[in-house]
Amino acid sequence: MKITAIAIICISFLLVLGCSNDKSMTENPFYSESSLPFEAPDFDNIENRHFMPAFERGMKEGLEQIEAIANQDIPPTFDNTIVAMEQSGDLLTRVQQVFYNLTSAHTNDEIQDIQSELAPKLAAHSDNIYLNRNLFERVETLYNDIESLSLSDEAEKLLSDIYRDFVRAGAQLSDSEQQRMREINERMSSLTTEFQEKLLAMTRERAVVVDDIDMLEGLSNDRIAAAKEAAEQRDHDDSYLINISNTTRHPLLSSLSNREMRKQIWEASAYRGLGENGGIDTRPILLEIAELRAERVQLLGYETYAHYAIEPQTGETPERVLELLKDLIPPVVTNSEVEAELIREYMQQDGIEDDLQPWDWEYYAEKVRQERYDINDNEVRAYFELNRVLDDGVFFAMEKLFGITFEERFDLPVYHEDVRVWNVMDEDGSQIGLFYGDFFSRDSKRGGAWMNSFVVQSHLKEKNPVVVNVLNITPPAEGEPALVSFDNVTTLFHEMGHAVHGLFSDVTYPSLAGTSVPRDFVEFPSTFQEDWAILPEVLENYAKHHETGERIPQDLLDKLIEAREFNQGFNTYEYLAATLVDMEWHLLDQSSIPSDVEAFEQASLAKYNLANPAIPPRYKSTYFSHIFSGGYAANYYAYIWSEILAADAFAFMSNQGGLTRDNGNRFREYILSQGGSEEAMDLYRNYRGGEPDVQHLLERRGLTSN
Repeated sequence: MKITAIAIICISFLLVLGCSNDKSMTENPFYSESSLPFEAPDFDNIENRHFMPAFERGMKEGLEQIEAIANQDIPPTFDNTIVAMEQSGDLLTRVQQVFYNLTSAHTNDEIQDIQSELAPKLAAHSDNIYLNRNLFERVETLYNDIESLSLSDEAEKLLSDIYRDFVRAGAQLSDSEQQRMREINERMSSLTTEFQEKLLAMTRERAVVVDDIDMLEGLSNDRIAAAKEAAEQRDHDDSYLINISNTTRHPLLSSLSNREMRKQIWEASAYRGLGENGGIDTRPILLEIAELRAERVQLLGYETYAHYAIEPQTGETPERVLELLKDLIPPVVTNSEVEAELIREYMQQDGIEDDLQPWDWEYYAEKVRQERYDINDNEVRAYFELNRVLDDGVFFAMEKLFGITFEERFDLPVYHEDVRVWNVMDEDGSQIGLFYGDFFSRDSKRGGAWMNSFVVQSHLKEKNPVVVNVLNITPPAEGEPALVSFDNVTTLFHEMGHAVHGLFSDVTYPSLAGTSVPRDFVEFPSTFQEDWAILPEVLENYAKHHETGERIPQDLLDKLIEAREFNQGFNTYEYLAATLVDMEWHLLDQSSIPSDVEAFEQASLAKYNLANPAIPPRYKSTYFSHIFSGGYAANYYAYIWSEILAADAFAFMSNQGGLTRDNGNRFREYILSQGGSEEAMDLYRNYRGGEPDVQHLLERRGLTSN
């Protein structure tokens, strides 16, 4: 009998798994595939004590599998090297996909301790793979011979990506340089974990406790009740508690009529991480991260971290990205100045002659919006009850566009009582996968909204997708309906865009599945879905009064759609300010790291004419999780870069008939099903039939181009 190289590798894997007599093999739920539908995590049996043993065993098995691939005494082939790598590390993947959702969505002290202990170990594990010279030699041999391998387009893309990842990880460095790379990676993994933990701790530290209900004038009854309930949960009886949001501005600033209350909440948000009064100080952490990133890319031969980070993106170079961003600044500044002048007029009507402050902007912008469009935020929220928005809005649009349906199920275990689960069914009755929704904020969850995968689609591994959307909607008081803002509605549509990107994935190799695309492309399918939220056909179907069931009045509906463009000068300004602060941090070389974080940030804003004190960056450096503990370092521009594609694609689809199955099927076929199996912009050009037009972005945001 002839034994192939793949068979030898597989036998070695089985031997690794079969040699242990440890009874915990049958006790730890991660040691085997879940028996639940689509291998959904068995949260009823997963305990914190299972994580570290599963990680340790997963790293050990994974490394042994990699060594078996690297040390074969037969020439490399695509199957015995690249495919074998794709098939390795299943245990580590299983535990990572559960654990790292919990670290963001439902953490606790024990999980944070595990995360801190794991960070350097996982960094070292990654280095043990990407700095393995024997393995890289096999990959490099295949890459240099790629033209003669007769591979499919997807396989060629996988091989090219893997070779690029090895080189960018330091596979071609000398032994001494690789040792320093290991030290940097280990330290950085600990620092980014520490930054993330401090951000979560600051949510509690900076919460605002209010003793006088009169200070909350302007808030709806349900929001006041929620604030009272939040205070009671933290043992502040007879008080009200306002949690800060992840961004600089706070959603309640548009409603609170008491100026001092607004100022207190804004300052609690904007000045976090500065060590005020002995509080949490994140500045030393972010400065060390910036310095280590600069040193790391210098080892690799890059001018700056921005050059390194943007190279594999569709943006390609910092210069190209900056050119786009700088072109947007003049119309954004012009629009924001017009908005500011209107706001000052309303402040003067209230007898306020002071300078316009950031805690004034949202409140008076809302007044302008109410008078200009006759829209009241509390009145609008009455028409947006969460379940109806989901069922008759988000799911309705997905069925119209793609033919899919969502069937809620109640038999699968979840990691928190608020989490819900749906079967996702295709038009032909087959099941695509599972969708989890975790919508409400809580102390154990970081701010923001995101999508994760518990199981990634792959034909190679015969796996269907299991995805989760996580948001931070303020939970209602007990017994009250969950009424959400229109911003929350838009976020629900946005995150569903990420979800269907994962659910519709139809690729062979897991490394190329779903959202495994460049950072400045991954936000395109999600931003694209936002615009269905205001399509009259969709909006009329879900915007119904939570008590009477009456459809939103047509005049209010028209005003809501028209008002969408209002305050876009401010919104785009604060985003661009954060984006350019991100770029400036990562355009530094190792010798240029500043000592004063606030001064550097202010100088960066002034450099681009974005230093208006009334419009601070959406994130200041001390709590900019995207770039100091997330994956968006020198990539925060990705949102507006992706929005160019989203606006252009939506305009294109609208011209082709809008919300139709034919349009949805085309988008699914050319974009959502492809994952990273082709170059991102090639996917877009194939779908669109040409290049995107930036004018559609300006129109989407209601910005003039002069």
